[in-house]
Amino acid sequence: MAGISVILCTVPSHQVGTDIAGTLVTKRLAACVNIMPGLTSIYEWEGKLENEAEFLLIVKTSDDRIPDLVRKIEEIHPYDVPEIIALPVNSGSEPYIKWVINSVNDEPATEA
Repeated sequence: MAGISVILCTVPSHQVGTDIAGTLVTKRLAACVNIMPGLTSIYEWEGKLENEAEFLLIVKTSDDRIPDLVRKIEEIHPYDVPEIIALPVNSGSEPYIKWVINSVNDEPATEA
């Protein structure tokens, strides 16, 4: 069975997160995107310590869709260097993993 991954991506607002999530799902690059509020990101950017409120996107996709998903996020994300980190899923519910893979296929998924 093909593998799946979870992609982490921070965004500056709920609206930006909703826009990116909708694009990823409708273009079949992601099966599901969760938007988590309440993050505080502390990092150094261009020599300055930043302390920003952000939202976290938790994106589920198949491993073979990651390159296209990364390109799309980079294309539409407002940050110069968006956080895009892929974490492999080593195990999980087999029906859920199959659903993720079917959801990002080029053809619409059908139930058996």
